[in-house]
Amino acid sequence: MRWFLALLLALSLAPAARAGQAAQPAGPSAFTPAQRAEIIQIMRNALRTDPSILRDALMQLRADAEAQQEKHDTDAVQANRAALFFHPGDPVLGNPHGKITIVEFFDVRCPYCRRMRPAIQTLIAHNPDLRIVMKDLPILGPASVLGAQALLAAQPQGGYAAMQNALMREGVNVDTDTIKQAAEHAGLDWPKLRQAMSSSAVQQQIDENLRLAGKLGLHGTPALIFGNRVVPGALDAHDLQQMVNALRSATG
Repeated sequence: MRWFLALLLALSLAPAARAGQAAQPAGPSAFTPAQRAEIIQIMRNALRTDPSILRDALMQLRADAEAQQEKHDTDAVQANRAALFFHPGDPVLGNPHGKITIVEFFDVRCPYCRRMRPAIQTLIAHNPDLRIVMKDLPILGPASVLGAQALLAAQPQGGYAAMQNALMREGVNVDTDTIKQAAEHAGLDWPKLRQAMSSSAVQQQIDENLRLAGKLGLHGTPALIFGNRVVPGALDAHDLQQMVNALRSATG
């Protein structure tokens, strides 16, 4: 993009140079309407003759934007590494002591999160050294908040994974009746879980997840953290495995 701007500046100075005038820094009133019209015509002719100029400029603009986003992600992850990877109250799937750790922000009602569950389960089954930190992020309304409360309340009873599997099946409505049935099916203490759902500890954890997502600039779910990389959107089993393989290679 920088070379494209330099080209534009050079073309902007061209009429003055041809008229034998000293080149002056371009400004809001540097050119007459006729000169500006000539500059625009030069640009149009250049783009018409070689459309790759615009293509290359757009590619450079996209590359610059991606580089800026990558730097933002890296800085944000580094600044919040302890909260992301090692918060003591976070539920963990897979191997709690695994040497490879990834983080998933999800909403229990998010259709893309639900569709990715089988791929996550496959990933866990094929990678015994994998530790997945779950960040409940209820952003899709009151039912999502209710679901997050149920999941986090099930964590002290060792029922987080079972509750998650029950509530994140395709077509399941997240309501009190569904949560009660899932808790009883998993052998959890329903009165105790129901009380914990409205506890300050559960609400604090949800609030912390929401704040952390804001610091990372997340605008939806799912979102995964691989090392310093933030990957928004659902991935299939193959892409998930490729990302884990790359992370494993990078960490030795």
